[in-house]
Amino acid sequence: MRDDVIICRCEDVTYGDIVRAVERGLTTTEELKRILRCGMGPCQGRTCSRLITRIIADKTGRSIEEIEHPVVRPPTRPVEIGVLAGDDEDRRGTGAPAGDDEG
Repeated sequence: MRDDVIICRCEDVTYGDIVRAVERGLTTTEELKRILRCGMGPCQGRTCSRLITRIIADKTGRSIEEIEHPVVRPPTRPVEIGVLAGDDEDRRGTGAPAGDDEG
């Protein structure tokens, strides 16, 4: 594969970026996520995570099953999607914090 092929479209990370990072010793998807931001865009890795795992496996000689995946950290309590999108105008002035259904 050519170095300029985009693997993570959301964060514009190329195959070459990933290979160089693996050669420097980053051998988990979590490490690549932290350094290159792979999987941190709008798709949250749904598009690129399998590709990245495959590249790590190919470059390290490990099986895909051996590659650790990033930790998923969902919100600690349910949050309305409008709050995440910044659409909390209807809650302003009510005294209720955004995302709080009581009030």
